[in-house]
Amino acid sequence: MSDIAAHRVSLELTHVIYDASSDISFVLALLTLSPILLMPAYAALAVQTRELTIINMWAGQFLSEGLNLVLKHSFKQERPDDSQLHLNGYGFPSSHSQYMGYFSAFLICHVYFRHRFASTGFVMLDQLFRVAVYLGLAVWCAIVAYSRVNLLYHTPHQVKWGLGIGVVLGVSHYVCTELLPAKLPDSMFGRIRSAIVNHPISVWLQLRDGWGVWADGGREVEWKQWRTEWLRQHARLAGKKTT
Repeated sequence: MSDIAAHRVSLELTHVIYDASSDISFVLALLTLSPILLMPAYAALAVQTRELTIINMWAGQFLSEGLNLVLKHSFKQERPDDSQLHLNGYGFPSSHSQYMGYFSAFLICHVYFRHRFASTGFVMLDQLFRVAVYLGLAVWCAIVAYSRVNLLYHTPHQVKWGLGIGVVLGVSHYVCTELLPAKLPDSMFGRIRSAIVNHPISVWLQLRDGWGVWADGGREVEWKQWRTEWLRQHARLAGKKTT
């Protein structure tokens, strides 16, 4: 073996070992990468929308990851014996489970308390759609958590604690940084959020608090503006063709 090959290691961030004889194991191996794939999604949304709620959620996700690292090095609990062959580091609490617990809890709180989807015109369908969103997030979170046990990266105990910590962080972070500022704008939480929005750097970066103005964060208003301009331009082009 050459010196170069001897020093090469696997990038554990995206390296997943699964049971090649099981299709379910393969699917779980893909879904277990959800936290890794969600990070660039956060970045893209933050840059594109400049939305304070998205940036705030992303910041809370980093705080959750930092806490997970501290807890792992504090408890120093080993992973399952079978996983020692393919992954180093401590196993308590499960970082993937904590990540998805935070992600799902924050989004469910946001959809429940503040976000309003475009109405179908039927109350029952609107309610069913919201329930489907809640269930979708919860099931996604549960599958990722289960994948950590199925793929032998964590024990059920480590996954349960990771989920619990993530959910508590997601709910508490949302309540303190989103819900209370909206419900109690004169409170300490409300004043802090207002100061962030009005800070010169935020203004320069064109950050916005869409849900502080519109129930859907401004999506419908933006679409109507686009639609109006699109129709205007096409009407002008059609007029040129007839002259």
